[in-house]
Amino acid sequence: MPPRRSIVVFACLALLSTIVLTVHKIGTAKPNLLAKLVPTKASTQAQDPQPVKETPGQPCAKDIEWLADLDIQYPIQYAEREIVVRPKPGLERKSLTKIDETLFSQSKESVASKKSPLELRDCKPPLILDVPVFPTTPVNASNMVFGMATTLDRLEDSRHHIARWLAHTGAKLFVVVIKPDKGNEASDEEISIKQGAMRDQGMDVTLVRPLSKDEMFTESYFSLVKVMYTHRSEESSWFVLMDDDTFFPSMQALLAMLGKYDPNQQHWVGALSEMWWSVGRYGMMAFGGAGIFLSRGLAAVLDGEYETCTTEMHKAAGGDERVMRCIYGHTETKLTYEPALHQMDIFGDLSGVYESGRFPLSLHHWKGGDYPVNLMSLVSDVCGDCFLQRWQFGKDTVLSNGYSIAQYPEGEYANGLDFRKAEETWDSHTVEESVNPGTWHSMSPSRPRLELDKQKIQYRLLDSAIVDGRVRQTYVHTGKKDGDPTTVLVLYWSREDGKAGNTNGTQSS
Repeated sequence: MPPRRSIVVFACLALLSTIVLTVHKIGTAKPNLLAKLVPTKASTQAQDPQPVKETPGQPCAKDIEWLADLDIQYPIQYAEREIVVRPKPGLERKSLTKIDETLFSQSKESVASKKSPLELRDCKPPLILDVPVFPTTPVNASNMVFGMATTLDRLEDSRHHIARWLAHTGAKLFVVVIKPDKGNEASDEEISIKQGAMRDQGMDVTLVRPLSKDEMFTESYFSLVKVMYTHRSEESSWFVLMDDDTFFPSMQALLAMLGKYDPNQQHWVGALSEMWWSVGRYGMMAFGGAGIFLSRGLAAVLDGEYETCTTEMHKAAGGDERVMRCIYGHTETKLTYEPALHQMDIFGDLSGVYESGRFPLSLHHWKGGDYPVNLMSLVSDVCGDCFLQRWQFGKDTVLSNGYSIAQYPEGEYANGLDFRKAEETWDSHTVEESVNPGTWHSMSPSRPRLELDKQKIQYRLLDSAIVDGRVRQTYVHTGKKDGDPTTVLVLYWSREDGKAGNTNGTQSS
């Protein structure tokens, strides 16, 4: 055999011996080493998620003079991030989208007073988030007629909120102006001025006086059935009774929901109260704060029975109860329950609702708490139906868009967290001898509440504004002890294509 061939054969034999020896060592190794080399299905599930990306940033100067206009206690710790949304065809909104990157820098800048300059040591690059495609032009809701009964002062309190969803849509709104409990009734001039102000905002609004001078509120509310149907047009398909503190986050989503039903048939669409005791008391009724949707076919029947129902329903406690009694008393129509409509009859801390990731078709009772829905929903100008959509950044931070940024110090897997379930932050009201503990029918699935500032640190939305075509959100957590800094987290939202502006053509004021 030639020398060169002998060398090659010897090398091959040596390599083969090494491989056999290595396999033998692995085969006789301890089980935990084998598990690391070749993970089993169980060990793979038990592994921690991949390390969170920490995108490096660059130092930059920031103008924060605008913070002086907000009610914030100094000193503060400050961080900000720009988010650019990218409409993606075919993408559907999810309850929770996980992003393997932190939202803010690990270090926050300290600011001693309102006049302090700010130099961020770590300005992260813009974060790109994909969102479903949404229209950038006003929707056509000319087939809808809305109605409410309220005082002129309460209408003014709601004017900008109503403009958020009604302006430039073609939908009509009729307001029966009632006399306040205290004070004088509005003059013709005051009514005319208010109507003009709302029309200047792009709303097709008509203010009218009660049909009867001695009407109580419940009677005025029920009279909306007659008022709206009398002023219908050929396009009018849906007649909606609502309260002055009812808010519809998306007219587009509202139209999509109603598109499931034939308006020529008799349909009564609405929501039950979130509290089971209310359902037990009033029955299967569309509660007015969530919006009562009457199809053209049903409205025609109620209009024909209006005088009879007005006479029969004098004992009804509320306007929505009068509507229910008239429908059950003179038609075979039954309530169609749309759970995305919200009466919001629950009390206490409503964070569990707003942080659930569920998109609401309507919200109610925002005047009764710190829930500025017009500011909360302003981000919709940039990303469509992303209002209250949730993104999880890394292992411990969840953004509920427009409401809060929540940090879970012990991580998402601690405390049995399941973000599919709504946190029970609200006050419970049990019903005796009922298996429903109170909100099963409306808020399930749910999980126990967490202890604030220990298991969950919550940064609530304080302000939202349109700045240079972007939506600026300011989230705040106030220190619990004297001298503790206030943490201010700011998000700037914009579209990848540079477009912005409410799809109904309005801005919040």
